[in-house]
Amino acid sequence: MKHLILFVILLFSSFCRGQDLDAYMAGRKLVDVTSMDTTLRVQLVYASPDNFLGKAVYSGITRAWLHPDAAHKLLAAHRLLKKEHPGWRFLIYDAARPMSVQQKMWAMVRGTDKTNYVSNPANGGGLHNYGLAVDLTVIDEKGDPLPMGTPFDFFGEEAHTTNEEALLDNGRITRPEFENRRLLRRLMKQAGFRSIPYEWWHFNACTRAEARQNYPVID
Repeated sequence: MKHLILFVILLFSSFCRGQDLDAYMAGRKLVDVTSMDTTLRVQLVYASPDNFLGKAVYSGITRAWLHPDAAHKLLAAHRLLKKEHPGWRFLIYDAARPMSVQQKMWAMVRGTDKTNYVSNPANGGGLHNYGLAVDLTVIDEKGDPLPMGTPFDFFGEEAHTTNEEALLDNGRITRPEFENRRLLRRLMKQAGFRSIPYEWWHFNACTRAEARQNYPVID
């Protein structure tokens, strides 16, 4: 009986900690981007098992949180999108990520062929851990994601951003997919984001050096 009571207490404690993560993010002076722009759409991929890890790693994070500096850039890019395509919206797959989650993700990929796609927390993590990175795509008037050549979290050459002309010429992505990626990247760069070589969906609000010098890590 004592063991059962202890188990229930630990389970409840874990549940409460998970439920408090949104409040924790707000307490770290991050902002819920949908509170700033209600037309943004959010589908946190790592809050469900439907991701490349095959397991939900977010517990208690139900909103897309960003540092205010990154959030304002995102809103600027979203305004540009809606000006060009009034019925289209951004769909956010991932935003700020606590270092505790980063450590969990790293433990799951360490020693596999996916280590290039999760920043090592021992090296300071990545810009998600500062609230300065966002993973996203564009959806149309019906709420369907525009074709981008690969799904989110596809870790193959077709997701790379540095060889898209060759991918197009070789028939590995189509012309509409090519143009959709260029649209997303152009809007995000106009707003001050940077793209990365391996993931068409990932954008950083600054360099890693700038993040480490000027922003706190989300523990």
